[in-house]
Amino acid sequence: MVGLFAVARVFTALAGMDIGTAFGTLGARREMLVGFLSEPALLMVFFTASLLSQSTLLPTIVEALAQRELAIYPSLAFAGVAFVMVLLAENARIPIDNPATHLELTMIHEAMVLEYSARHLALIECASALKLLNFAAIGLALFVPWGLEAPSNGPVAVLTGSILSVVKLGTVGAGLALIETLSAKLRIFRAPEFLATAFLLAVLGLLVHQLLGT
Repeated sequence: MVGLFAVARVFTALAGMDIGTAFGTLGARREMLVGFLSEPALLMVFFTASLLSQSTLLPTIVEALAQRELAIYPSLAFAGVAFVMVLLAENARIPIDNPATHLELTMIHEAMVLEYSARHLALIECASALKLLNFAAIGLALFVPWGLEAPSNGPVAVLTGSILSVVKLGTVGAGLALIETLSAKLRIFRAPEFLATAFLLAVLGLLVHQLLGT
């Protein structure tokens, strides 16, 4: 899964470089830097969830975590905070990037698509929206899995699960808006520190599970 996101990022960076401008190449390099730093933290988050469920398959992880009793698990808490930080970085959100900026020295994603317009820009923006939706859905599956195991329980359960998923996605959107409202964009040279903190939290979650079993 992490590799699939990496391949998508490579194609986005190639599209940014294909326009042949300095800003496109600058944005592509920054995008690859952010991805290079966020992938280890994302891997540690998945490792923590796989150790808790004894499986690397996402459906099995969701089923195992949904059947656990409702409680705060320190390992999942650390992993959850790390995942939120990675989500912000991977999707070019504040505090790593500002999707509404047009300042050439600070933008990352917008620098890659600065010269695009019409249907090509629409396709890139649609891909960015789908990436954010995928990250939100994966985060809900890992940390708020209740209601996602509905398909095996009949049409009523499927409808209930769908409604719960929409409500959860709306909550994620509201939380994302709140974070961006209360945060300021970091300097580009502070991004490695931000993602290093995410990696540290993910590793702490893994170690807490290994040492305490919670």
